[in-house]
Amino acid sequence: QNASGCHNDGATAAMAAGDERAAAEVMQTIARHLNCLNEANKHTRKRALESIRAETFDKRLSSGVLQEVFDCLLKPLLKCLSDPAERCRECAVSMIGDFIKCVPKPEESLPYLIPAVAQRLGGCEILEPSEELRLSLLEVLTLTVEVCGRRLAPYLDDVVRILQKTIVDPFPEVKKESCKCTVSFARAVPEHFHMQSESLVKPLMQTISHQHSKVRVAVIEATGSVIQYGTGKSMDDVLSHLAQRLFDNAPQVRQAVTKVVGNWLLNLRDRYSYFHKLIPLLLSSFSDEIPEIRHLAVDYWKETGSQWQKENEDDLKDKLDFLTSNPSLYPAGVERPGLGCRELIFRNLSKILPALSRDVTDWVVGTRVKSAQLLAVLLLHAEDHITQHMELILCTLYRACADEEKEVVKNCLEAANLIGTFVDPEVFLKLILSHLKRSSSPAHLMVLSAVIRGCSGPALKPHLHKIVDALCHPDISQDSEKLEYLEQLLSCVQALLAQSGHDCGDISLQLLKVLVTIQSLSSDQPLHDKVQEMMTLLYTQQGLSSRTELYRQHIGELIEWLAASQNSWTSYSLERLQFEVIVIQSGPVTGEALPVIIPVLKTCLQPSRDPEMRLKLFTMLSRLLLNASETVDSRGEFSSYLDSFLRDILIPNLLWHAGRTPAAIRTTAISCLWALLYSGTLSGARMMTVHSELMPHVIAALDEDSKTTRQMACRILASLLKLCGCQLDPDGLNKVYPELLKRLDDACDEVRRAAAKALGAWFQCVGDEYDRALFKSHVEFLFRGLLVHLDDPETSIQNAVFDVLKEGSAVYPSLLKQEVEAVKEKHRSPFYCDKLLQHISQLPEDRV
Repeated sequence: QNASGCHNDGATAAMAAGDERAAAEVMQTIARHLNCLNEANKHTRKRALESIRAETFDKRLSSGVLQEVFDCLLKPLLKCLSDPAERCRECAVSMIGDFIKCVPKPEESLPYLIPAVAQRLGGCEILEPSEELRLSLLEVLTLTVEVCGRRLAPYLDDVVRILQKTIVDPFPEVKKESCKCTVSFARAVPEHFHMQSESLVKPLMQTISHQHSKVRVAVIEATGSVIQYGTGKSMDDVLSHLAQRLFDNAPQVRQAVTKVVGNWLLNLRDRYSYFHKLIPLLLSSFSDEIPEIRHLAVDYWKETGSQWQKENEDDLKDKLDFLTSNPSLYPAGVERPGLGCRELIFRNLSKILPALSRDVTDWVVGTRVKSAQLLAVLLLHAEDHITQHMELILCTLYRACADEEKEVVKNCLEAANLIGTFVDPEVFLKLILSHLKRSSSPAHLMVLSAVIRGCSGPALKPHLHKIVDALCHPDISQDSEKLEYLEQLLSCVQALLAQSGHDCGDISLQLLKVLVTIQSLSSDQPLHDKVQEMMTLLYTQQGLSSRTELYRQHIGELIEWLAASQNSWTSYSLERLQFEVIVIQSGPVTGEALPVIIPVLKTCLQPSRDPEMRLKLFTMLSRLLLNASETVDSRGEFSSYLDSFLRDILIPNLLWHAGRTPAAIRTTAISCLWALLYSGTLSGARMMTVHSELMPHVIAALDEDSKTTRQMACRILASLLKLCGCQLDPDGLNKVYPELLKRLDDACDEVRRAAAKALGAWFQCVGDEYDRALFKSHVEFLFRGLLVHLDDPETSIQNAVFDVLKEGSAVYPSLLKQEVEAVKEKHRSPFYCDKLLQHISQLPEDRV
């Protein structure tokens, strides 16, 4: 063995001696070229450098020979780094790099190489003006770091000084190479790098928002290594910048942030101290639009949770031993995070939530969206541990749900759903309902509906009454007329119906009250359509066949609910609107509820009450009475309330009072009377009991300023005359026709035609009790008045009057014939007179 060892040492020595001789020969060959490097002519220096390369690398010398040559050439080459000619500097840098790459002991050059590079790149001002050469010098430095490794520790200050300058170099490629060098250097000298790591943070953060995405990626990767192998004191300085890069338009930049943060969570020495700051950054990537980034974040997070679980196995022993399957009510299609991940969130949630609560109302839309997405992810992990943070979470959700950005609201509603899933209803309802009573807003209702949707029906059942009682309270249900508020109130009803199922029968009355209130507060048709959908759902879930059945079930309680305040109603009262909605929508049920509806109408339609309110209630009554058989008279019982309706409601409002509003009320009251008569609800016998009281007021309406009122009055008189027929006494008849005859001179043709029809009905009421001889003067007066209008310029009036006179001819034909012959020659045209005489001549002889 000794002989073998001596033989090897001898061989090595012989090889070294050979390398020295070869190196000496090379140096002798290039000696003249080395001298030329001092020449003033740049072309001479350039040719000398090219010749040196040709005599060294082109000759394929052994590594040992190259090492000897490099030791001799290093200083001349480093001197060339300051050569005025860029091409000479370029050749020198290239050869230095090639030597470092090929020689077996590149570390021997460090005492000269590093200071020389530092001089060119690390001074107060960078001496190398060429961007390409600065890049080449950095590539040589990166190569040196890779091949020399920890031997660079003594040169820590010089290398860091170089990187401080080159990281902020104007040339993007230099920035990227600097970041690459930083990563390699940090890994090469981890025991020493931490002493200077902080000095690189500032230049890195200055460059992290560079316009080139590849530069941003390089900076992020370098930042990861600087913090990883540094002291960690600069963590707070970089986190805000990394958070901003999560909004970067370039996916590769966001991916780089995810990788860096994921590695810190797994490998950072003091990672436990920074979990609450790093976890939100990684979890924010769960909602990235690029699937690869989402999957990367999930993988890092799973690995982090698994690693932490193993490191804390003793603390988690009980939970690991009794690890159960997913909770019974868990979001469908969602994989439950591992125990380690859940525990990490639970233990850090109190530190994460305050900052998240601030960010969710940040002025930047992207920040608000990311914060809302992160909140949902955190609550999914926290599960029932949400309970102890409910106050802060709810306040955060209220503010976020008022955001104009739909994506923020959407994610916050997902978070609210999770509250319903994991928190006891007793807890969340106590807080939410108290907040709602103190200050209701669309956001409060939005959160409530989302929480209800997240809760299970059985868990919610004991609390249904508590919820609907709160929603029914006037301070909540009537708090705002804004469409947005009412939509969210309806959303709460929808959520309750969805979760309560068949149990909604227990809260049916309260839900119906809320739906009626929503309809009363808004005129928005799409909202009304949604309310009708909810009503349909409400009665179908109870097994009822229609909305009518739903109202039949609650009509008494609904009217009683409103009647309590009837004495204070005005035109602006919500109760009046609610009353109208209920009465109109209940349809046939109105006829069943007359015992409770008529007293309310009687109270509210007294002449002493608000005129505007009476106007609106009479308008509603007109709608009902036009279709009486399907509404107020659906059971044929309205006639029993006729006396009260006419004497206590209608007639008092027909009395004349000065002013436009009383006139409008008289018009609507007359319209109600016309609708009642038009519907055919009343019989002649029933009408005879009240006609004596009603007739004077109708006749008085013939002189109203409103043409509508006058026209309606004529129509009502016609209907009354037809309804009562021959039962009217002659004196009563004689009081009617003069008023109608005056209406033939009305300025409105519609009124004139209506008056003519009423006069036709008058003639039909003349029966055997009407003594023609005794009342001849009345008939004569009427005939003469009608004959004047038979010559009217308006053809439609002539036709109407002609029809009336044909009816009158049956009453007193001889008298009519006499009057016609007397005026025939006075008319512009005898056409209608001739027709009338012809008609009279065709009457039976016993009547002429």
